[in-house]
Amino acid sequence: MIRVQILRVAQLLRPKTAIDVDAAGIRERRQMKKRSAKVADILKVKSTSVLTIKPTETIGVLARRLQQAQIGAMVVSHDGQSVDGIISERDVAYGLALYRGELHALPIAALMTKKVITCSPEDSIAGAARLMTEWHIRHLPVMDGTRLVGVVGMRDIFMHRLEEMRRVTRLLGSFVTSGE
Repeated sequence: MIRVQILRVAQLLRPKTAIDVDAAGIRERRQMKKRSAKVADILKVKSTSVLTIKPTETIGVLARRLQQAQIGAMVVSHDGQSVDGIISERDVAYGLALYRGELHALPIAALMTKKVITCSPEDSIAGAARLMTEWHIRHLPVMDGTRLVGVVGMRDIFMHRLEEMRRVTRLLGSFVTSGE
């Protein structure tokens, strides 16, 4: 056991040639592809219910529901399964500048974003993060075909990545202490 650990340490300490580095990079990329985390992994941890709101509801109703659920956006759907749009607290703040005191009575359809960027449960988490960055959005509805199955946010992605880093840290810590 000690001999194996010494050999591992010796391999880590020996100078790497360009071929070694390239081969290690290829192996690492292959392993990453094999174990690439999916959006479905985030959805497994989240609540199974997806909160939606009808386009005919008012901004006042939306604000109350966002507050009660402690969330920042809701999918707008006439049937609770499809996506007609999405509306966030930012949309409400911008609407306040335009509609002032009349905002609370305004229908959601007047402020919602109609061109909704979505992802699928099988998309990689990295791909979902790229979409959010590219389109400057913080909430991404998840569609399985034509059916809404969830919403992932930047916070969900951040928390998943943080947990991955914690796992790796624990693994490396146990490797280091097993060699002592």
